[in-house]
Amino acid sequence: MMARIGNMYGPDATFLGIPAADLGDPASFANAQAVIVGAPFDGGTSHRSGCRFGPQAIRFTDYLPHDGMRPHLALDVDPLMELGVVDVGDIEMPSGETERSLQALEEAVTTIATSGALPIILGGDHTIALPDVTGVARHVGWGKVSVIHFDAHADTGDTQFGSLHGHGTPMRRLIESGACRGDRFLQIGLRGYWPEPETLGWMADQGMRSFEMSEIVEKGIDAVLDDAFTLALDECDAVFLSVDVDVVDPGSAPGTGTPEPGGLSARVLLDAVRRVAMELPLAGVDVVEVSPPYDNGEITAYLANRVVLEALSGIAWRKRLLAGEQVRQPSEPLLENRRPLAES
Repeated sequence: MMARIGNMYGPDATFLGIPAADLGDPASFANAQAVIVGAPFDGGTSHRSGCRFGPQAIRFTDYLPHDGMRPHLALDVDPLMELGVVDVGDIEMPSGETERSLQALEEAVTTIATSGALPIILGGDHTIALPDVTGVARHVGWGKVSVIHFDAHADTGDTQFGSLHGHGTPMRRLIESGACRGDRFLQIGLRGYWPEPETLGWMADQGMRSFEMSEIVEKGIDAVLDDAFTLALDECDAVFLSVDVDVVDPGSAPGTGTPEPGGLSARVLLDAVRRVAMELPLAGVDVVEVSPPYDNGEITAYLANRVVLEALSGIAWRKRLLAGEQVRQPSEPLLENRRPLAES
């Protein structure tokens, strides 16, 4: 395993100021319950590139101090502190060397997962879902990890420009490999004008469940999540959460490579991610397709940063719940039942 390189494209700074760690030094993340790792790869994009700069933007973008603390108002947890989150920097993923890059990322994710920590991967384009989920499956068990996939696109193409690897193919590769089951692959937010009938037929043959935006509008996101959660926990031991920011309407997330109008609102995505993390046994998370060159006012980077924080906050809340500790419900009035300040 290579030594820490920090950020491939820019200064070495960690996610919101959390402690740095080094995958080459297991002791540096031995006490962490979650580990941030950057995957600055956009060699799999089919339209607008630039998401190699995504990990840096997700780490940096915030108006609050980079002090390694983020108390969550609704859940009354501080996930960065409570989970002891550390940042091991970026994996070296040079453009033009796809197989080398994906192998390096898979090894990194496997190292984190087998240490007992939860890998949180900052992309990068969605090609990285293949090594991300594979690395987790090597720890949890082949075919024992279900996937909840927020995206405008199915990413189940057979090839992309003649290549097996690209951001339009990783979900097919995962199912073909057996790392995860097609009938435990839940996609939320699909819309637009792809894939074509042949690919849709392949998806149906695998037993995939895809919730198109029209179904979400008709049923509501909570009903859709209820259905997805029931399938996700059937004969699987853990869940991988993969979030492509283009699941959100490009009016709220313009900084992405393949924008598709008519998506989720930012609010709906954040609430959904939080609920996934609160209710399901997550084994890994990736947030992908943030392309800073196309972002306006950093609003996509801000959203991706908050997706990471909502996921971590839900994980911290769930750990408290499973430990038998008192937890705060998001629907409670903000100041009700707050712990009193200690007397001076």
